[in-house]
Amino acid sequence: MSASAEFLSRLAGRLGEKHVLTAPADIAPHLVEWRGLFRGSAIAVVRPADTGEVAFVVAACAEAGIAIVAQGGNTGLVGGGVPQGGIVLSLCRLSRIRAIDRLSASITVEAGALLAEVQAAADVEEMLFPLSLPSEGSCTIGGNLATNAGGTGVLAYGNTRDLVLGLEVVLADGRVWNGLSALRKDNAGYDLKHLFVGSEGTLGIITAAVLKLYPKPSSRAVGFAGLSSPHAALTLFDQLKRTAGQDLTAFEYIPRFGLDIVLKHRPEFLRPLPGDHAAYALVEMSTTRAGPEALGGLETALAASIEDGLVEDAVIGLSETQNANLWALRENLSDVQSLEGGSIKHDVSVPLSRLADFLDTAIAACEAEMPGLRVCAFGHFGDGNIHFNLSQPLGMEKAAFLKHWARFNRIVHDIVHHMGGSIAAEHGIGLIKRDELGLYGDPVGLDLMRRFKLALDPHDLLNPGKIVAMSANPPPALPPE
Repeated sequence: MSASAEFLSRLAGRLGEKHVLTAPADIAPHLVEWRGLFRGSAIAVVRPADTGEVAFVVAACAEAGIAIVAQGGNTGLVGGGVPQGGIVLSLCRLSRIRAIDRLSASITVEAGALLAEVQAAADVEEMLFPLSLPSEGSCTIGGNLATNAGGTGVLAYGNTRDLVLGLEVVLADGRVWNGLSALRKDNAGYDLKHLFVGSEGTLGIITAAVLKLYPKPSSRAVGFAGLSSPHAALTLFDQLKRTAGQDLTAFEYIPRFGLDIVLKHRPEFLRPLPGDHAAYALVEMSTTRAGPEALGGLETALAASIEDGLVEDAVIGLSETQNANLWALRENLSDVQSLEGGSIKHDVSVPLSRLADFLDTAIAACEAEMPGLRVCAFGHFGDGNIHFNLSQPLGMEKAAFLKHWARFNRIVHDIVHHMGGSIAAEHGIGLIKRDELGLYGDPVGLDLMRRFKLALDPHDLLNPGKIVAMSANPPPALPPE
């Protein structure tokens, strides 16, 4: 029996043969990331049932020197979940809601629980888990934590990092750190949980978490505004934030091209406003106070902005169905871009005060570099995060266009860096931005990252090659041609 066969037999003896998958057809779905930019390899997909079994698998891998890539829903966008040999450790069976505590406003869940399931469990208790992503029906809490996912609720509630009270983590040697605390105040040493959130499975494998819940809003209002420019959108955000405060729970920016392609490829959606506008803002206000306060507040604010000429036109949803239809225009924007051909994507952030200037500068630079390029820059205006995506010119071959990815990275990321922003706002680093991080990251910060990696995973077995490259011959970090 070969060494790898003996190793897999050992795992099957603990987990059961049906949970150690070795058939190529069973492994194949775990080797490709969601956008199809990277394809990896693995000797098996292993599906432990609980934290104890995860610890057993990790300890066995440490002893055998076999790499591990943890996967949840495999919905990542930067290649962070693509294995480069070794095993895929699927957390799909760790899906329990362990506890809900209304008084402490917390929920304890396992890493394989779907985000939508956690939202639903909170809703049953008339509470809100505010993390919201288009992939919430398939992404898992473990993946959300590992990537510090953002989404549409960051403006009011913060990133995933801000929603975590405690973690349970399996370390590279198989030990389990039990940090499942629901305490809001605990200054007993280093706050270890924040080391693992956003680490993309390179420092430890998150198996469970205690998450914050919030009172469920009693009313909300959703509006869709047509504007003349990103600068007008930024001014509108500033005015709404000043008047609405915490009641302003979302402010999403959509360019004309973005709305046009949603309406083109989703004919069931209706144009929300007559005529065309250069820019659009989807705005949500919500409150826990009784009565139609959210609706009234948004109506008043948008009416005043139309009167003073800032907003060209606006509509407000008058029912939850209409609210959902307005949100669908934003939520479908990511998917329909693929129907327009190749798309070179940048998930970036800049200080709010520079957001409109960034769009002007970056759009002009990219259009000058490639005539006919169609820029689809949209996203979470309220927290400075823009998905600065470039759709291929009409008539150009997709493969030929994607060969320019590195060229446009340099243009866009140079501008972001110059403006004091980040080249990775919410999707993470993974493979696709690992080398970019080496170019733009602070040298001392990069050194600290490598030191943390060496301290917690000295043999580089946990998701090797991601975020920071530790090996002499790392895999390529740009999408394949």
